[in-house]
Order: sequence, then C-alpha cells, then structure tokens
Amino acid sequence: MTAELTQHHAVRLPAVPWRDPHTVAPEDLAGIIQALETACEQNPRSADLRTCLGMAYAMDYRVYQSMDALELAVQLEPGHFFAQFKYAELHYRLRILIRAEQETLKALELAGNAWELSMARKQLQEIRRLMREGTQKPEWSKSLTIPSLFLLAMIIVFSIAVTLK
Repeated sequence: MTAELTQHHAVRLPAVPWRDPHTVAPEDLAGIIQALETACEQNPRSADLRTCLGMAYAMDYRVYQSMDALELAVQLEPGHFFAQFKYAELHYRLRILIRAEQETLKALELAGNAWELSMARKQLQEIRRLMREGTQKPEWSKSLTIPSLFLLAMIIVFSIAVTLK
C-alpha cells in the first residue's frame, strides 16, 4: 500500500475511499493510517495524501488530528477541491455549521466538473437545512461579564440576607 501512496502524483487519489467507519476493521484502519503517515513524511507537500490522512483520522474518531491534516492539505494546495470539500465536511459533521457553509462555498468555487459541483451543492443544501432547523452549536459572540457580575451580586445579597436572619 505504501508504494501506491508514494506514487500519488501519477493518479489522483479517490475522494471518498471510505464513508462509514464500520466498513473498515479497526486493525485495517490502523494500518492504513500508519501507511498514510509514512507516505506524508515521504511526501510532505502532497495535499492528496494529507486529505486521505485527514479522512482516515476522522474515521478513527481522531478529530483534532483530522482537522490538522485537512487544514494542512488546504494550505498546501488552496485549489484542491477534495481537500477543501473534506475540510468543510468535517466542520459539517462536527455541526460547526457557519464555518462549514463558508468552507463548502470555497469548495463549490473549486469544483471542476459536474460531479464535484453536485457533491458541494448537496452538502451546502444539507448545511443550510440544518441551520434553518437550528441544528448547530451556538456561537458565543457576546460577553458574559455582565451576567456574571449580576449573578455574583445576587449571591452576595442572598448571603447577607441569610446571615442577618
């Protein structure tokens, strides 16, 4: 498998080698991850390999490593559709929907054929459906200083009232 991975420049790697973590045995996945890590060490500038490594990490529920690998893939090759698409998909799966929408829009711009365009549009449609339904993590855009101070004041008043009785 390592020989196949190091020959990545000849043929683009498939966009979706796996979709469901349950379709690959854990020991097989560990071997795939090890082979991809080795291939990435040998080819540090390969967005294809980093994208596949990010997908493999995601299948192994290693979210932070997946995010790092996909971010690096996007940085290495900003025009790489699958790197951008999978980076957006990871945000979508984590329900970071605003960021997922932004990243999917970037992938949509990079789509080079009808199939890629269709995948990006479908993902964007699903993200927007989830946003309409309120299925997203809230963004903390307001300071909690005033509510915290109010809570502290209420605790102090309550403490004084209890001690005076």
